[in-house]
Amino acid sequence: MRYVLLICADETAVGALSPEEGTAMLAEYARWSEEVGGRGLLQGGERLRPTTDATTVQVRDGKVLTADGPFAETKEQLGGYFVVDCKDLDEAIELASKIPAARHGSVEVRPIWEM
Repeated sequence: MRYVLLICADETAVGALSPEEGTAMLAEYARWSEEVGGRGLLQGGERLRPTTDATTVQVRDGKVLTADGPFAETKEQLGGYFVVDCKDLDEAIELASKIPAARHGSVEVRPIWEM
């Protein structure tokens, strides 16, 4: 079963990390990716740019409306994701629990609806 692991954290806190802390955090993500990739479970993933670079698109009455930033105002922002292929939800949860952001933010585990 394929799952997307949605990484959510307070991007202002992440942005406030010292250069050394940022380097250490990226190294943790690299180790996670190597481990999960080595198990043949990692199918992809990306880090997202900050919400200040986001554009929200809506269509109302046939008109395209755009707004700077995210649609939702939340304490945590979507910062990236991984796509994994796991035998079951328990394995996906195990992988999500090892993502560094799970310690200070959250990781949503969502099954992919295969089409």
